[in-house]
Amino acid sequence: MKLIAILFLCSRLLPSFTQEPDYQEIDCNHKDVFQAVDAALKKFNSNNQSSNQFVLVRITEVNQTINSDAFYSVKYEVKEGDCPVQSDKTWQDCDYKDAEEAATGECTAIVGKRRNDRFAVAAQTCHIIPAGGPEVTTEYACLGCVHPISTKSPELESILTHGIQHFNNNTKHAYLFTLGEVRRAERQVVRGWNYEVAYSIIQTNCSKEKFLLLSSECKFLPDGDTGECVDNVYVDHKGRIDSFSQNCEVYQGVDFVAPSSKLCAGCPRPIPVDNLELQEALTHSIRKLNAENNETFYFKVDTVKSATVQVVAGKKFAIEFIASETTCSKESNQELTESCETKKPGQRLTCNADVFVIPWENKIYPTVNCQTVGKMTLMKRPPGFSPFRTVQIQRTEETTRQLKSCEYKGRLPKSGAEPTPKSEVS
Repeated sequence: MKLIAILFLCSRLLPSFTQEPDYQEIDCNHKDVFQAVDAALKKFNSNNQSSNQFVLVRITEVNQTINSDAFYSVKYEVKEGDCPVQSDKTWQDCDYKDAEEAATGECTAIVGKRRNDRFAVAAQTCHIIPAGGPEVTTEYACLGCVHPISTKSPELESILTHGIQHFNNNTKHAYLFTLGEVRRAERQVVRGWNYEVAYSIIQTNCSKEKFLLLSSECKFLPDGDTGECVDNVYVDHKGRIDSFSQNCEVYQGVDFVAPSSKLCAGCPRPIPVDNLELQEALTHSIRKLNAENNETFYFKVDTVKSATVQVVAGKKFAIEFIASETTCSKESNQELTESCETKKPGQRLTCNADVFVIPWENKIYPTVNCQTVGKMTLMKRPPGFSPFRTVQIQRTEETTRQLKSCEYKGRLPKSGAEPTPKSEVS
């Protein structure tokens, strides 16, 4: 059978490294498989504090290794249910949402069965596709680490509302501002949740003399002032904002009273990270990066964190982005192409690029400076270390035997019907 890498993580966590692991085939109907997936899905739902719980659709792959403890590598598909994450229900009590409204996804998890027959999740990665939206990847190898979340997540609504109101109440600007675009959002699980949210704000036509709060009458001004804000927020376990700090920069636009006067035309101004002009600047930046480093493999742009443009004798772009190592080697490929996939595990770089563009001369001058973010690293076992403690783990390129692949279809009980046995296969 083809060998896979992921179970080696479990063997690294086991107390003994001297014995060859004992492999055992297991069917997806087995109660241990269901309990392992149940533990993984509950873990995912507990960390995913937005919208509704996800419900099991099917188990598509199972691998098991036996040493002093049993470990399961499972791959399973999920679909958004109709139970809020903060309800007292579990995913088994939920029905699926309608297909056009439900997010779907696939998760890969490593779950250990301890000697007391309890299951603990060692690592999990989920790829979630929102209803009608792009794919979002969430990793929960480190519960207390900062994770990016969707800028459209419903859990941000109260934070953004509070942030806009705080800005309007605590600045001397004569007009109220409204929300523009959410640029970035990150969350950390503590005793509650820490958030860092970056977003733009736009001036409206509502003066503070006439309006205390934003209303439906307040319309944004295309030529009004704009701003960029970063809020750091702590939300307690009851969903209340307990701590809040804000840092905003306001950029003057065209004066809507005297539209003939423009202010600070040569100042840097933020631009959306999906701006079409920015794509060419990024292409030249990553080309410059790959030409100047001595790495064996090409890097590609993974995430654009922020970008500004400044009108000079041409245009100057300042870009902050994350670059990831790809599977395309420089020896086998003449250049980076769209088919080059992100290497896992692989290096990650945080980069700052200044790109000077002179369009009438068809010239582009990029300068790129990067620092290594590094790989996810496997921590050595200190005395008293539990193999189920949440730590950063390294996705190490090692091998183990792939056991029988199988498919499990969970069937939910209809309203008023008898509960379906947990291990029933449809």
